Parts: sequence; structure tokens; C-alpha cells
Amino acid sequence: MASIFTKIINGEIPCYKIAEDDKFFAFLDINPNAKGHTLCIPKIEVDKIMDLDEETYMGLMAFTRKVGKAIEASIDCNRVGITVIGLEVPHVHVHLIPLNAMKEATFQHKVSPTKEEFETISAKIRSKIQ
Repeated sequence: MASIFTKIINGEIPCYKIAEDDKFFAFLDINPNAKGHTLCIPKIEVDKIMDLDEETYMGLMAFTRKVGKAIEASIDCNRVGITVIGLEVPHVHVHLIPLNAMKEATFQHKVSPTKEEFETISAKIRSKIQ
């Protein structure tokens, strides 16, 4: 059965898309630690990041960097944190989290943007993708 992320890629589940190319996809986390919290994923469904082939792994990191730079350029934060945990969904995903305080990196502090805020944030980050 397809993961929730594969369903998002396929358009079966809506998302606030940030970026997409032929191999990777980025969208806002709907249960974010901070406004602008974004997930970057490969389009191929692989459970663990270390199981990606080297080309896909390196491509994911380059794609993630591009998205992270767009987040830095559009969200007021001290830095963009990056983490890969992967326990929630069996599909590789890289978290990019705008950070101003350590609590935003703990996954125990959540924010609840409105639909309008999600739309504004995603548009703002998308506009900075190079």
C-alpha cells in the first residue's frame, strides 16, 4: 500500500507544495514545529534514508539545500534546522524547520497555522526557490 507521502505526490491527498522536480517533492508539514516547517522527500518510496542509492541520496540533499535556502530567505528565523528521523511515515523524509529556539527542534512544541497562513507561507517560500 502506498504511503501517505506517495499519495501526496500522486495528488490523491492535498498539500501545500513548495517545490517539485522529476525525482523530489517538498511540501509544508501539516503538524509543524514552526511556521515554514517543510518536508523534502524522494518520489520513490523507500523507508530508510540509508537504503537510498547514492545518487538519490545526494540528489535529495541537493534538493533539500535548495528548499532550505528558500525557507531562510522567506521565513524570519535564526537558522533552518535539518533532521531525518523517519519513524512516523515509512517513506524517507527530511524535515527543514525554521528555528529561533531549541524547543522548535524537539517535535514536542507544535504550532497551528490557519489555512490562510499555510497558503501565504507556501507561496512565500515557493517565490524564493531558485
